[in-house]
Amino acid sequence: MGKAMSVVGRQVQRFNVENRAQKVISQAKPKPAPKFESNLRDLERVLKDHPDIVEEQSRKNVQLDENLRQVYVTSKDVMIDPKAAQTQDPDKPLPINRTTVEEYEFGHLEPRTVTKGRCTLRQAVQFIGNHQTDPQQWTSAKIAEYYNMKEPLVKNILDHFKSFEVHLPDKNLERRRVLTRAAEGAKQIE
Repeated sequence: MGKAMSVVGRQVQRFNVENRAQKVISQAKPKPAPKFESNLRDLERVLKDHPDIVEEQSRKNVQLDENLRQVYVTSKDVMIDPKAAQTQDPDKPLPINRTTVEEYEFGHLEPRTVTKGRCTLRQAVQFIGNHQTDPQQWTSAKIAEYYNMKEPLVKNILDHFKSFEVHLPDKNLERRRVLTRAAEGAKQIE
């Protein structure tokens, strides 16, 4: 039912389209958009205060016309003269170093100055690592004092963030597990 209605609706929309379009095109002047009442009141007020403004806008300004006649615009197309594009301006030399820009260590440019009570990502990683290696020396109070931060904030950072630790498996540990399993199996058989 829905498809049938859309087909019928489309036929109704397209009925007599050419004639309706021709009627709109043949009109002498299109209808202007309706204006708001506030705009109409402002226009009436301006016309009442300055009645000669309409005449002034329709009159040709001779001085402005002379100024416009003195302006000349010239353009040079690169496609017409390819040699002009190849010549290099000595005042604006092309860059010699064409290597890509290095990426920042933590993915963004670090600020040069840090406000009191805050720390950069580099500083946070540093004091988290210091605390993990030696928690007795690098306590949250000492870190808060060193970086001018609040101690509860530093405690929260140390509780919730850790630096990566690498745990390498002991190759002998697996061999020992296999041997102990074998020994336990032998005991069960006896």
